[in-house]
Amino acid sequence: MPAGTAEPSAGGALNLQGENLSTRQINAGLWLACGALLFAAGAGEARDRKKPELENRNGVQTRDLDPSQKGIVTGVGIEAHDIQTMTNQMARDMFASGFLNGLRKPPRILIDEQEFRNEGSQIINRRLITQRLMTELNRASQGRMTFVSQRYAGMVAKQRDLKRDGVTDVGTTGLTGGQAGVDYFLGGAIMTLDSRDPQSGVIQRYNQIAFELVDAETGGVVWSGMYEFQRAAADDVIYR
Repeated sequence: MPAGTAEPSAGGALNLQGENLSTRQINAGLWLACGALLFAAGAGEARDRKKPELENRNGVQTRDLDPSQKGIVTGVGIEAHDIQTMTNQMARDMFASGFLNGLRKPPRILIDEQEFRNEGSQIINRRLITQRLMTELNRASQGRMTFVSQRYAGMVAKQRDLKRDGVTDVGTTGLTGGQAGVDYFLGGAIMTLDSRDPQSGVIQRYNQIAFELVDAETGGVVWSGMYEFQRAAADDVIYR
């Protein structure tokens, strides 16, 4: 060994080994921390991909509206709040008319869109009106009226045949000579009168919705009601 060169001691070797061990432990810890961060970031991205984006940043946010109140998109035609108002009013007027007085049995009534015609300029599902009117009458009548649905006449005929052919039993209410007959049915019409100012572009519409309860045997009208309103707007909406 050259003169003046000190020989490494055993303690120095141990110190070097300790330093190397500490460095390896630190590096391992750093790698573990980086791996954990990468895993967490990947899991977060996966969750974000699975969740649908509900926020419509560029448009009008979805909101719940009360159908008995005027909505955000409105025009000059029949709308949801009109349907609720008119059916509630017609149900009250029908009971107030007193046509049920003197009847010994609850009358059978047919209320659907068959004889409720749309003669107006607005496209509308007539059943929105007739179905709600029947529901309101059925709720308020408390057994003073019974309602017949001929919409299901084909299914009723099929079930009657199955019972009489012995394919099924007769059920719990027994057999009848035929399907339920009707004492009264709802008739009526949706009518409109439109006008437009060519200079301003303002559109005006008079809406008239007429209701009639007709005796199915004689054709007599035992009750009639009418709901009407008029609206104007510079920019009308499209009804579907």
